[in-house]
Amino acid sequence: MSSQDDTKNRGRKYKAPPETSHIEVTVLRDASGKPIPNAAVILRPSKDGREIGSMELKTGPDGKASIDIIPTGSVVGIQVIATGFSTHGGQFDVASTTRNVTVRMLRPKAQVSTYETDGSGENRAAGVQEPVKHPNATAPKVLAPTDPVIQLPSKSADDSATPPAPKQ
Repeated sequence: MSSQDDTKNRGRKYKAPPETSHIEVTVLRDASGKPIPNAAVILRPSKDGREIGSMELKTGPDGKASIDIIPTGSVVGIQVIATGFSTHGGQFDVASTTRNVTVRMLRPKAQVSTYETDGSGENRAAGVQEPVKHPNATAPKVLAPTDPVIQLPSKSADDSATPPAPKQ
């Protein structure tokens, strides 16, 4: 048996590694199109419905992060976190050996509260969803000034007004 035969036949348990793709993620400001440095790019690849793992990258001064170990044919979940911007999340397929992804980050919008009581809902910024109205919610019953708020049990005549003495 020669050394050339050894390289061809590696044994029964050898399994060739999967083909990988080069993925480059570019993170830009939506308003100006300028790159965002030091943004966290989290990639979660899955193949055949099974998660492979997760990787976190940081963008460079040019707003780009790249990785070469994602298997071709997988579905990748992406999450981008940058200071001062709303978190971005999404998914994309890796069908070829190279994939370029551009993420445009938005500034955060006004938050919505279901507990608004001051009527400030009319001044809400555009593009923000309305508060959730529960379909089974009913308006609380308004009490009249003569209605008792809490009904206490009536006091019997044998109850004394003084508390019992402490035990020693």
